[in-house]
Amino acid sequence: MKQVEIYTDGACRGNPGKGGWGAILVYGKTEKELSGGENNTTNNRMELTSVIEALSALKEPCRVTLTSDSKYVVDAIEKGWARSWQEHGWKKADRKPALNPDLWEKLLALLNQHEVTFVWVKGHDGHPYNERCDQLATAFADSL
Repeated sequence: MKQVEIYTDGACRGNPGKGGWGAILVYGKTEKELSGGENNTTNNRMELTSVIEALSALKEPCRVTLTSDSKYVVDAIEKGWARSWQEHGWKKADRKPALNPDLWEKLLALLNQHEVTFVWVKGHDGHPYNERCDQLATAFADSL
């Protein structure tokens, strides 16, 4: 399997509001930047979308190290919350509905195709790829 590094970030102007996402895929010496957004969305939806779009860009199953500043995304996967929400009909432990089930469904399906290790980094703390993803995400949000 190819080893790919992915960096992602989401941004929102208002929450909800105009949102953007950015991702960078690194394979060997090749880097590919992706970005997009929506007019009426939330920060968490943009964080999830950045991960989904980045993994969807892979043309074959890969071993991925995915770095994000989103505790929402990283914890939900690494701590098993998202799979538990799915198993319980998109209900959280407190029986309240889990948010963004449409995006979690897509992400969980992609995680079945790739071997993904999630790494959390503090946002806006000087990590070069995280800073660049933030620039991509905010630029797209600002363009809407």
